Amino acid sequence: MLSDKKIIITGAASGIGKAVVKLSLREGASVIACDLNSRLLEELKEEEGACHKLHTYQADVSEYEQVRDFFAYIETEHPDANGLVNNAGIYLAKSILDYQENEIDKVMDINIKGAVYFSQLFGRRMLRNRQQGTIVNMSSVSGMEGSSDAVYGLTKAALLGLTKSCAMNFSPYIRVNAVAPTMVDTSMMQTIPDWRKKEYLSHQLIQTPVLPEDVAETVVFLLSDKSRHYTGATFDINNGGYLR
Repeated sequence: MLSDKKIIITGAASGIGKAVVKLSLREGASVIACDLNSRLLEELKEEEGACHKLHTYQADVSEYEQVRDFFAYIETEHPDANGLVNNAGIYLAKSILDYQENEIDKVMDINIKGAVYFSQLFGRRMLRNRQQGTIVNMSSVSGMEGSSDAVYGLTKAALLGLTKSCAMNFSPYIRVNAVAPTMVDTSMMQTIPDWRKKEYLSHQLIQTPVLPEDVAETVVFLLSDKSRHYTGATFDINNGGYLR
């Protein structure tokens, strides 16, 4: 399904990002996996058996100079890259009343600025070359329905606005869509307060837990030509939650 795709994935070494990497490779894509954690990137390469279609790059998505260097690398080594998944993000599971200034900056820098930086530089080169491409932004149910962590929730809501605006700005060359999962069984889930987990689950009509692989299936669909009529859309993977 993705044999003609070369996809940049941020936050690629763990959780949902890692699942997207693995499924994209299985579907025939080449992948440039970008992550801050070089050790986890090495583990990913080992798991994939030195797959020739997997390339890794260590960078902090919140540092503009590092992102600019990354796209210089893309221009030289992977000029045919035509997909982007803005997945990198952090969740501190704190009340807004307890946030310190540096923590607010960190969450917003990674979750919002990282996606803006990558979207800008990816979009700039694709439009300059009049290349067709796709962007998928990883939002959250928190961005649609609110969050006990208000700072995290606002960053995920911001990604929905970024998605719609970039869909307009990058048309007709780049389709831009968002995925907004409910709680997903990753390490991040361990930081969600138990009362909040129960509240999420109480709203769900489907009882099967959402796994990273389930989210990856939707991301891969949005990266593929099967979703060619979708742009500016949000796919809320929430087991039917929030219908009542």
